[in-house]
Amino acid sequence: MLNIILLLFQKRQMGKFVIIIIIIIIITTTYLLVSLTLIYMFYRDDKKNDNKLSVGYFQLFRFATWTDTVMMVVGGVCALIHGAASPLMLVVYSMMTDIFVAHELEVQILVDPNKTCINNTISWTNGSKYISETSTFSCGVDIEGQMTLFAYCYVGIGLGVLISSYFQITLWVSAASRQIQKIRRTYFRKVMQMEMGWFDCNSVGELNTRISDDINKINDAIADQMSIFIERISAFVFGFMVGFIGGWKLTMVVIAVSPLIGIAAGLMAMAVGRLTGQELKCYAKAGAVADEVISSIRTVAAFGGEEKEVERYDQNLVEAQRWGVKKGTITGIFRGYLWSIIFFCFALAFWYGSQLVIYTKELSPGGLLQVLFGVLIGAMNLGQASPCLEAFASGRAAAKIIFDTIDREPEIDCLSEEGHKLDKVKGDIEFDDVTFYYPSRPEVKILNGLSMLIKAGQTTAFVGPSGSGKSATIQLIQRFYNPKEGRVTLDGHDIRSLNVQWLRSIIGVVEQEPVLFATTIAENIRFGRPGVTMEEIVQATKEANAYNFIMELPQKFDTLVGEGGSQMSGGQKQRIAIARALIRNPKILLLDMATSALDNESEAVIQEALNKVQMGRTTISVAHRLSTIKNAEVIVGFEHGQAVERGTHSELLERQGIYFTLVTLQKDGTSKVAESTGRGSLRLRSSSHLSNDFEPDEVTSYSDQCNLKILSDGETSPEKNCEEEHVEPAAMTRILKYNQKEWPYMVLGSLGAAINGSVNPLYAILFSQILGTFAIRDLDKQMDQINGICVVFCVTAAVTFFSQFVQGYAFSWSGELLTRRLRKMGFQAMLRQEIGWFDDPRNSPGALTTRLATDASMVQGATGPQIGMTVNSLTSIGASFIIAFYFSWKLTLVIICFLPLIALSGVFQAKMLTGFANDDKKAMEAAGQVSSEAFANIRTIAGLGKESAFVESYEQQLESPHRSATKRGVIYGICFGFARCVIFMAYAASFRYGGHLVSSENLHYVIVFRVISAIVVSGTALGRASSFTPDYVKAKIAAAQLFKLLDRTPKINHTDGEKWDDFRGEIQFLNCKFTYPTRPDIQVLNGLVVSVKPGQTLAFVGSSGCGKSTSIQLLERFYDPDEGKVLIDDHPSDTVNVPFLRAQIGIVSQEPVLFDCSIAENIQYGDNTRTVSMEEIVDAAKKAYLHDFVMSLPDKYDTQVGAQGSQLSRGQKQRIAIARAIVRDPKILLLDEATSALDTESEKTVQAALDEARKGRTSIVIAHRLSTIQSADIIAVMSKGAIVEKGTHDELMARKGAYYKLVTTGAPIS
Repeated sequence: MLNIILLLFQKRQMGKFVIIIIIIIIITTTYLLVSLTLIYMFYRDDKKNDNKLSVGYFQLFRFATWTDTVMMVVGGVCALIHGAASPLMLVVYSMMTDIFVAHELEVQILVDPNKTCINNTISWTNGSKYISETSTFSCGVDIEGQMTLFAYCYVGIGLGVLISSYFQITLWVSAASRQIQKIRRTYFRKVMQMEMGWFDCNSVGELNTRISDDINKINDAIADQMSIFIERISAFVFGFMVGFIGGWKLTMVVIAVSPLIGIAAGLMAMAVGRLTGQELKCYAKAGAVADEVISSIRTVAAFGGEEKEVERYDQNLVEAQRWGVKKGTITGIFRGYLWSIIFFCFALAFWYGSQLVIYTKELSPGGLLQVLFGVLIGAMNLGQASPCLEAFASGRAAAKIIFDTIDREPEIDCLSEEGHKLDKVKGDIEFDDVTFYYPSRPEVKILNGLSMLIKAGQTTAFVGPSGSGKSATIQLIQRFYNPKEGRVTLDGHDIRSLNVQWLRSIIGVVEQEPVLFATTIAENIRFGRPGVTMEEIVQATKEANAYNFIMELPQKFDTLVGEGGSQMSGGQKQRIAIARALIRNPKILLLDMATSALDNESEAVIQEALNKVQMGRTTISVAHRLSTIKNAEVIVGFEHGQAVERGTHSELLERQGIYFTLVTLQKDGTSKVAESTGRGSLRLRSSSHLSNDFEPDEVTSYSDQCNLKILSDGETSPEKNCEEEHVEPAAMTRILKYNQKEWPYMVLGSLGAAINGSVNPLYAILFSQILGTFAIRDLDKQMDQINGICVVFCVTAAVTFFSQFVQGYAFSWSGELLTRRLRKMGFQAMLRQEIGWFDDPRNSPGALTTRLATDASMVQGATGPQIGMTVNSLTSIGASFIIAFYFSWKLTLVIICFLPLIALSGVFQAKMLTGFANDDKKAMEAAGQVSSEAFANIRTIAGLGKESAFVESYEQQLESPHRSATKRGVIYGICFGFARCVIFMAYAASFRYGGHLVSSENLHYVIVFRVISAIVVSGTALGRASSFTPDYVKAKIAAAQLFKLLDRTPKINHTDGEKWDDFRGEIQFLNCKFTYPTRPDIQVLNGLVVSVKPGQTLAFVGSSGCGKSTSIQLLERFYDPDEGKVLIDDHPSDTVNVPFLRAQIGIVSQEPVLFDCSIAENIQYGDNTRTVSMEEIVDAAKKAYLHDFVMSLPDKYDTQVGAQGSQLSRGQKQRIAIARAIVRDPKILLLDEATSALDTESEKTVQAALDEARKGRTSIVIAHRLSTIQSADIIAVMSKGAIVEKGTHDELMARKGAYYKLVTTGAPIS
């Protein structure tokens, strides 16, 4: 470096050199400061996570076979060869440039008629040699022959690139695909082997993310990214090598600046990656809010929380907008720095390189280009390799979690062949001083020294309050967990010594909330025991009282039950689950509230069937309804994790302990009702599903017009063969209308983009002009031109920095504001729709959340930064074409033939990676559905011993993605190879024809370089522009779907309607007829006539599906009746203002929906029109008998309830819901089986609270448990959507009609 500076001093160019060096130092210092700041910002949090990234990169390949290794080695060699191609082309380019310059000098000298070419040397016509500055000039350059030779070289390199890049991609992608398949299979098998305690500590959503996203990250780290990394490092090494070979002095000068280019490219990629991650996190939070709200839309609507939820959603969008603007601004700054450094580098390199060419003759003009572009290619490739490092880091982090799981040995290996299998099972079960706590909650002791004996063949019932350890005992018998102390034995053998699969195969389980799989009824029953005949299935369904309702379905046993049995009512699911347990013919039968989901009609029959199948088996029954277990041979009373008493029903009553207390609490005013009333139906409703008021024949079956396909995210969506509504793309003018507030930003950004677009064509002129100076024979004139061009480069650098910043900043603002505006408006429009709109399967929570996320983001494909890119590209293309056609239309036309190919190569390169990533996700959907269903229902699968079946199913589903990934690897390789080789072919043709024009038409070689450079620039710009075309089309379609939603007029208007001050709460249903919009063939209400005066309590009674809950939904105006009227204070409901009406109503549902926030915030949700004080919250909690429980929690009222209240028991959730209704202070109170989920101890207290809350209010109560509604002013018995009879309890009992039969015998209501 010192030698270079001394040389420059000697040449008296110190002043200009010092100015350029000062500029470089200023930029370097500024840039380093920015770089260090950004590095600190992005990496300050990483130190905390360093210890987590303990998987070495080469450990990612631990599943590679020797075949995979060979494929990767060969692919790596091909990547090395591919990387060397561009530097090798520079050598050819260098020689070609020298030929052009030599030919031009020869032409200029031979203009003199006294000079001629003799024996390849310029001589005077008299025969003496022409000597200039002590050297002779060679001549006789065959320009066409030389260009033909160079064209062959370009074609050869191009073919080499085509072949090497094809194998580079195909071999790495195929090898990665094989390894990823093995990782997925191994991971899924290992997860299915894990004990339940492990699942308690790992959420289902987290596991689904790991098996899809995390393993995809490993794939990114070991597939094409690795080959591209090798290629770029190869290009870096060979680029610098070519530079040093060409001229080490100039190489050293360029190297002084080139690290800044590499750092700029690398930091830009990392910064954008980090900021995008932050933006996506905010959008994910917003998406979670949207999903939670839409899933709970009935609760949100009932409590008037729409505006509150829109604001909550918008808060996350604001945060995402901030990150998006930061990303755009940082990108603009980085791009500005990158391009300014490149142009400063050009100025310095051309200026100093020209000294070496003109004065010292150390370099030829071609050598100057070889050095400059060699080092630049090396530096750029080194910078572009950094995103690969990001992918490797992500892959290593993901692999840490995946491999830790694979390497973990489960405490209870359910797939292990180890353990004894008893030849004969008697069925004696003994708990010997068992202590147990759940691994996820080690501080809470569930069983505390439990000792008891369950004799073979006996029916033993467990009773006790919630949380006393009854269900935990059942899970220990199934060996879902191991006791922490003590032991559980079967026929004297510690169950830990028995084979897990065998043990579970002799146990039949019927749970309180049964899980069905997304297949047919017959297949669900067949899960109980493989290889059963159809006759056995029929017999099991008859025993479970399920046969009749199954035969009424159109497809009978081939009826699809839907995801998690969502197409079945609670009672239907329960009966199928009982049939599944019975078909196992188990030695031990475990009944965990097996009849809790059945109404009175079915419960007695099912109980009788269960009593029959219990004979000769060891049976354990857990029940809250003591009437169902009073005939058990042994009843065990649980309290605080211990068996505190044991005996028969009569013995325990005499003892007057826990059991006596529970029975007494359940007794009603009359012993008759206490004896006859069974546990009512829970009718478990899915929160995203409709009301449960439906008949069996509505269940989705194979014959339905549009089958429902179960997607991996658990939502149901119509198959593609369903007729979808065609959407016309939206007009661009309307899209821009939503962006009109940001027009100053868009104008400013477009101006910056136009300047940026004109920079590359300007570069083509400057670059060719520099080459032209080497053919000027007057040295002073030559240096003046070079200095002038270098100054223009410096000015261009400064302008580019500011224009790139302006473009990035302005368009990120306009784009992010538009996205936020459209998302918010879309969400508002959704919450404005009537409830019936959400019933459409196309408007399921998953579909709507996805639509919100994707449509608004896709619209950015037509606005925001895309406008900037389009203006940039169009300016570049326009300027390039003007330049090219102006200087040589013939050469331009030849090169234009390659333009579509160059543009297509840009499209291929831009779309290949993202396109194949999306294809992989689609191909994995079927496997994802199997895995998500398996993880979500792991307890049921473990109880049935079906882990192996799901593992096999998952492995089968992986075959198709693996095959398609291999095929796509080949296609990707071909496209990648074509995209990389087409530019070499274009150079071959264009320079060959350019040589012909130079030779035959005396075209100046400068014009050849200018035209070719300009068209190549326009080709890459065209590639960029055409790559936006699909985004533009998608944006217009997405905008049309969004506008369709915004333009939709809800059938129930929220804004208009009557309001009045003296709201009394008088309700009348006048001849109401109603069908659900999605089930128009099923009449749910058929002439409902009933009224209730202010302050009265109306109780609806009837079997499942008779229309009770539907009447409540009409009152809430979730729907309007098809015929008839609902009158509120003599006002027809369809004329009443919806928010006003709902503000007067408080509702407590059977399955309360809580939001993922604190207990206090959930109670506050009761009244969204004001801020509810803490005193009111505490007061409401006390009235709902919730306060003491909340105060026992560490965070008290700030305790987070989890998604959908997952951190709380059902009884606790119910009490929060009751407090939420109380804080609203409503005029009308709706109780939809409000105490059904509570145990006996809680039910009395909550019932008392509800009785208190009903005072002075109009109340409508729905209950299957008839004891809870005997004090109602009016009891209305419903059947098939109409009132059969009504009156008080005493009146109806005296009438001895439907109500009397329901109370006394549970007989069907006709």
